[in-house]
Amino acid sequence: MAKCDICGKEPQFGQNVSHALNRTNRQFKPNIQKRTIVIGNSKKRLKVCAKCLRSLDRMVAEGKLTL
Repeated sequence: MAKCDICGKEPQFGQNVSHALNRTNRQFKPNIQKRTIVIGNSKKRLKVCAKCLRSLDRMVAEGKLTL
């Protein structure tokens, strides 16, 4: 099961609802990407959701975080 290493986001469960109100189970999966992130002198391969990846990129651009 895919899980974000930063925020812990993982699949959620719900139902598809048709026009006739038939309900079938479904899964909402997070957009997980594998990225190698350099922290200090060590490289770490993390599974990161797209939202956390954007947050990391923004914090690096603003100078709040150095990777």
